[in-house]
Amino acid sequence: MMRHAPATERNREPLLAVLKEVLPSSGVLLEVASGTGQHAAFFARAFPELAWQPTDGDPDSLASIDAWRAAEGTPNLLPARLLDASTDAWPVEHADAMLCVNMIHIAPWAACQGLMRGAGRVLRPGGRLVLYGPYFVEGTAPAPSNVAFDASLKARDPAWGVRELGAVTAEALRHGLTRERVVEMPSNNLTVVFVR
Repeated sequence: MMRHAPATERNREPLLAVLKEVLPSSGVLLEVASGTGQHAAFFARAFPELAWQPTDGDPDSLASIDAWRAAEGTPNLLPARLLDASTDAWPVEHADAMLCVNMIHIAPWAACQGLMRGAGRVLRPGGRLVLYGPYFVEGTAPAPSNVAFDASLKARDPAWGVRELGAVTAEALRHGLTRERVVEMPSNNLTVVFVR
C-alpha cells in the first residue's frame, strides 16, 4: 500500500525551504495530486499547526497516502480525499494555501485549468497556490533534459507535456491569481507561487 517515489526524497528539502517562506503557519493547506503521500507526510511534520489535507484522483494513491499517514503518525495530516482537479467537485470548500507538485505536466491541460479554477474558488484572499515541476519559460532556452522529458511524456500520452509558464500564468490570472514568485530548483524544475 505504501508507495515510494525516489524523486520525492530528492526534491523535498529544497521545496521545504521555499514553503517555509510562503506558507502560513496555521490554517488549512490543500495538497492537490498528493501521489504517494511522501510529501504530505514530510511537509505536515514541518508545519505542525497547519492542517494538511492530501488529495488525489487515483484511488490507489489514496491508499498509499493513508499508509504514509498511519506510518508517520503526524496528527495534523488528515485522511486522504478523492479530488479530480479537472472537475468542480472538490471535497474542500476553503483553504488558506494550496500545494500541487508534479501534476500539470502528467495530466491533460484540463487538469491545470481545473486547478486554477478551483484555487480561485477555494483559496481565501491572500492565500497562495504553490506549484512545483518543470516548465518552459518564454525567452529562455529550454534545458535539454526538459525537452527530452516533454517528448517522453507526449509519447506516453499526447495530452501530457511540460507546460509553458506563460500559459499557466495566464490561466491563473483568469481565476483571480497573480504570479508572485518563481524560484529555480534543482534538476531544471521551478517552484511557482501564485497569490489570490
